[in-house]
Amino acid sequence: MRNVLLVLGALALVVAVVIGANQAGESDPAASAAAPRALSLAEVSRPLDGAPPQLAALHARVNALQPGGRAALETQLRALRGHPVVVNLWASWCDPCRFELPFFQRQAVKRGAQVAFLGVNSGDNRAEARKLSARYPMPYPSIEDPRQSVVAHYGAVGLPVTAFYDARGKRVLVHQGRFSSEAQLAAQIERYALGRG
Repeated sequence: MRNVLLVLGALALVVAVVIGANQAGESDPAASAAAPRALSLAEVSRPLDGAPPQLAALHARVNALQPGGRAALETQLRALRGHPVVVNLWASWCDPCRFELPFFQRQAVKRGAQVAFLGVNSGDNRAEARKLSARYPMPYPSIEDPRQSVVAHYGAVGLPVTAFYDARGKRVLVHQGRFSSEAQLAAQIERYALGRG
């Protein structure tokens, strides 16, 4: 009987690992590929040609980390009405966040003149957040949310989380989990932020 229980326990563990890997996108060849090289601070700091004043001002705060939690995010979202917005929640301790940050860097550099990007540093401490943002400089500011009030507001479980808002300020989608490729992120920006899908 004991051998049967051991076999069943081992089988349950294998099933749990396989399910977890599938949910994390590990079975997708694109997802298991290495993330692209992170852009440098100089690359993400280049001016955005043709950006309207609100988006140019947002981009001028490259890699800034500011306090405020959910209240600061809501204020920033109100100020950006008239522009689609992509909000990415990340933390230094989150491996999937680190994997997808180069995708956000590249999309923000490519689309920053028409789409606003914001970060939310969630459940982190400032020193570790600054270390990660030095390694993966973001072409947009991030709002500190140490108590994860934004995660709770979005009804998400864990990180990363990405919210898409249309130009009217309506939240259209909350994407739970990492993006497996830049193309996947770009497709969701097109569909949910820009309304082209």
